[in-house]
Amino acid sequence: MMKFFAMCLIGLIVGSFSTLADTLQLKILDGEYWWAGLSSRGHEMPYDASSKLSHDLWGDNKGNQAQPLLLSNKGRYVWSEQPIRYDFDKGLITVSTREGLIDSGTVGSNLADVFAYVSQTYFPSDGRIPDELLFTHPQYNTWIELMYDQNEEDILAYAEAIIANGYPPGVLMIDDNWQEDYGTWKFSPRRFKDPKGMIDKLHAMGFKVMMWMCPFVSADSVDFRQLAEEGLLILDPQKTQNILWANTKNRAAVIRWWNGASACLDLSNPKAQAWFKEKLDYLVDEYGVDGFKFDAGDARFYTEGVVSWQQDITPNDHTQFFAEFGLNYPLNEYRASWKMAGLPLAQRLRDKGHEWEDMVKLIPDQMSQSVMGYAYTCPDMIGGGEYRSFLSASSLDEELVVRSAQVHALMPMMQFSVAPWRILSKSNQKICKDMAMLHVLMGDEILGWAKVASQSGEPIVKPMALAFPDGGYEFIKDQFVLGDDIIVAPVVEKGARARSVVLPPGRWKAEDGKLYKGGETIHIDVPLKRLPYFRRMI
Repeated sequence: MMKFFAMCLIGLIVGSFSTLADTLQLKILDGEYWWAGLSSRGHEMPYDASSKLSHDLWGDNKGNQAQPLLLSNKGRYVWSEQPIRYDFDKGLITVSTREGLIDSGTVGSNLADVFAYVSQTYFPSDGRIPDELLFTHPQYNTWIELMYDQNEEDILAYAEAIIANGYPPGVLMIDDNWQEDYGTWKFSPRRFKDPKGMIDKLHAMGFKVMMWMCPFVSADSVDFRQLAEEGLLILDPQKTQNILWANTKNRAAVIRWWNGASACLDLSNPKAQAWFKEKLDYLVDEYGVDGFKFDAGDARFYTEGVVSWQQDITPNDHTQFFAEFGLNYPLNEYRASWKMAGLPLAQRLRDKGHEWEDMVKLIPDQMSQSVMGYAYTCPDMIGGGEYRSFLSASSLDEELVVRSAQVHALMPMMQFSVAPWRILSKSNQKICKDMAMLHVLMGDEILGWAKVASQSGEPIVKPMALAFPDGGYEFIKDQFVLGDDIIVAPVVEKGARARSVVLPPGRWKAEDGKLYKGGETIHIDVPLKRLPYFRRMI
């Protein structure tokens, strides 16, 4: 088990070997399975000799966390400090980089052995965790309920409804469009009459408050003109222009993203970082804001020949600059990250649709985060974070929301957005509330594992193949392990009221009190109100 992490690691390093190259080809061994550095593709993993796929991580993190990393259940690994391209075809893995070297080797004989080595070698934990409340209590995001109409009255109403319906307060995230403009990080006076009073009221209810942020700057705003004049925006390849435009000759790049076309902060420039921090610190000091949800920052926004203050860097480096900025604030959240494993940043899965096809992806995508070294994780928003899924009442699926809440309950973090009390029957709403209370009940234990992760790199939740590496559990994607001793087995299929659970050797006690002998597959009934989980008995 991974509780002997450090002791095992010392022995493994002695027996390891590695090579450096700019291109690499590996033959996939018999019975060998590989995980790769894209959390949004976790549901496709592990890969084996029959797999055929190709991903180039240069400028493409696929909307979520990424690492230049490959790991196998035979103790083999591939790492580079630069973005890699990897191809699986005809039983071979081909890895290459545009620049830099590739490190590869073998450590130990299984996934736990090699994970222990790479996490300590390439992305060691720094002893810190994000804000404790993220782990011990539910999070509530205003996005699905308010979308682009973030306003003081409705935010307070949402918070009051959380308390009135018996849900425990936690972190409240105020999402996009609270601000005057992108890059003008001030409360819109049209939508917020007394923002400080609002935050004081939210604090009094027991919430900590996060504000949505992005690196974009709306063109032709006052802040844009200042930033352009001072050279704090990413430039397009022309750099300067002959006509006087926006009172500056610096030609800012125009980047298209989901909310239109904007300029972008050049966070490779320390002066741009200082400007951004001054704006956010003002929100903290003046209004009592507790932290920030950092959105966007995806590497693809920086691929079109943009010019930055720091030269000879990759698009992925810009993603890293944006993520590193969040280390200024213990209460944070990221969706896009590059090489940030081991650091105290909360990492959420990308928005999922309100559909069972995406529901099935929650656990394996979350497990992919763990294998990549991202320990402080959240599986998107309960019921899905893609707002268009909720525009029609006819498309709402109560069972999906309930089962989604059950997946979240024993994950490192759980996040509500759509209001269960608004869309669900009383009985189904009660189940969601019970899941929120279960998370609070287990909060101290989850927090304890977060602190372990901050020292050892051991994930809070693990795939079965990482927690029990010699059990042949590589393809189990619908159950996971919390800590060392709890197997969680939610239902992720519509209409299912029974399921199979694989229990490793040992004695296991279910949440309903029943005892089971491990080393076999058991079959259990799972009515809609039940989240099955099993604690190993000593």
